[in-house]
Amino acid sequence: MSAERFGGLRARIAVEAARLMVEEGVDQYFTAKRMAAKRILGQVEGRRARCRPADLPSNGEIREALLLLVERAEGSGRTRRLFALRIVALEAMRALAPFSPRLIGSVSTGHIRRGSDVDLHVFPADEEALERHVRALGWIFDRERVTIQKGGEIREYVHYHVADVAPLELTVYAPRELRARPRSSTDGKPIVRLGIAALAALCARDHPAAWERYLETGEVDGMDALLEADEEAPLPGPFDGLLDDGAEGGDEPACAEPGEEDDPDQDYDPLPGFEGVA
Repeated sequence: MSAERFGGLRARIAVEAARLMVEEGVDQYFTAKRMAAKRILGQVEGRRARCRPADLPSNGEIREALLLLVERAEGSGRTRRLFALRIVALEAMRALAPFSPRLIGSVSTGHIRRGSDVDLHVFPADEEALERHVRALGWIFDRERVTIQKGGEIREYVHYHVADVAPLELTVYAPRELRARPRSSTDGKPIVRLGIAALAALCARDHPAAWERYLETGEVDGMDALLEADEEAPLPGPFDGLLDDGAEGGDEPACAEPGEEDDPDQDYDPLPGFEGVA
């Protein structure tokens, strides 16, 4: 069965998978594409048909369909929520400055959707010091240890899930890993990691009016929209639904880096215009 013969099968599956993620709360690309394929192929000539791995869309194709659906549904409200999420991230990173926090995921790339959380990597020399620091901040959190198999090795990661205006997820790494280049399970490219100064510069570039208002008054444009969206959104999972389990044939099974959320799709190197910003 070819995509061409059935009017763009890959595109149809990608759109249906995106719809499942947005409307029905499916939280993994892998699950969404399989469910979408089953639904669409079950409608072909009144009988269930098999599809080749080549007919399944990539995670990147589903991501693009997902973003298009979100943009159509939310319009300008999405941009305002993005700014609010970036300010939540910025203030959290300033509070965590001793541990070299780095922002990753949809809040850095701008590819947010309802339920998106703020994913931060932190690099403490002593994890107990990090936990004492978080407690001293008065943050309410749950600590979780996750064991995964990656690259043939068993690896353990510690996460702190922090309750805030938007959920924060802190993933703990050793300081030596600060300059590592973890790769996205979505597209295999290095994950973007933004430091405090780079995030501030990004806010100034992408949201100039809202950023100036924030600097002058402390008011955050979009915070109300963020709170309203969170009341309606399904509770996010620890990876915010974008863990790539891989697929048969074309995509090898891959385990996402802990905390990786919503398909980072740019290089780890600084974003254009931020080459000199740490």
